[in-house]
Amino acid sequence: MMGLFDALARPLMMKMDPEQAHALTIKALKHAPAPPRARDDARLGVDAFGLRFPNPIGMAAGFDKNAEAPDALLALGFGFAEVGTITPQPQPGNPRPRLFRLPEDRGVVNRFGFNSEGHRAAHRRLADRGGRTGIVGVNVGANKEARDRIADYAAGVAAFADVASYFTINISSPNTPGLRDLQQAAQLDDLLARALAARDAAPVRRPVLLKIAPDLDLRDLDDIVRVARARAIDGMIVSNTTIARPESLRSPNKSEAGGLSGRPLFALSTRMLGETFKRVERQFPLIGAGGVDSAETAFAKIEAGASLVQLYSALVFEGVGLVARIKQGLVRRMAQEKLDSLASVVGRSA
Repeated sequence: MMGLFDALARPLMMKMDPEQAHALTIKALKHAPAPPRARDDARLGVDAFGLRFPNPIGMAAGFDKNAEAPDALLALGFGFAEVGTITPQPQPGNPRPRLFRLPEDRGVVNRFGFNSEGHRAAHRRLADRGGRTGIVGVNVGANKEARDRIADYAAGVAAFADVASYFTINISSPNTPGLRDLQQAAQLDDLLARALAARDAAPVRRPVLLKIAPDLDLRDLDDIVRVARARAIDGMIVSNTTIARPESLRSPNKSEAGGLSGRPLFALSTRMLGETFKRVERQFPLIGAGGVDSAETAFAKIEAGASLVQLYSALVFEGVGLVARIKQGLVRRMAQEKLDSLASVVGRSA
């Protein structure tokens, strides 16, 4: 079924405006009958953040911004899905056009700017999941015009405490002016303190993760990891999109403002992942994101220090069948190396 969708629908969507194609995909996932969820090879299971993931491949935040289709994503074979970024109040984000394909480079540039329907709408949808199984993380952010952005993050943690499997604190998007300033040590310490206090005040304790940018210098990374360890967060995601533009880019859209993701981000984000892994010293697990488009790149993230990986942009070019292909490739690699689990290779190349 997924192969048929990729063969027929994806070529048509590639001819559409990117944001229109994305909206149509979300609509299709919401309303199409979900295929039965296949059981994963037991060797792909991962224990992290106090959760048991059936496989290490997750849908990154940014695809399902308003929690419209998390269960459909899980049915496609993802081991977990992260919705958002969700802001307290609805906001439109930046003007269109704000999403650009770089087909020659297998990359994407976006400058959405946290377009969001707000906490209330997303919470209603997640609450409507009822007792459905599957790990669904909630990526929380701040409104552009908020007077106290840190308060917005704490409010996000409090708002979704009853429906989130875990939280991601997103302070690394390049598309909200001044947002990345929250990665500076003093502000980050205050933010994590207030977000964790909101988490600890909730009836159920949920893991809290921090998502960082790939464009940090190593001194800034030192500060971030020091604060994260001192505050005893549950994990980190490395990384968000980059504002850098590699000289190798060939697409006419390479100069569009915004964050670059996809294949051109792989090397930078994987280096930052390895640097983070060394500094964390296994105090908490990491999720590797940025440029994952094959079993080989997913395995490289794991070797660099990731217990789990996320993807999004690669689906634009590879289709939804990519998830199954990555899992199959990981199982083959594990068989070749006689691995019972992926845990033994986490960070071995860092």
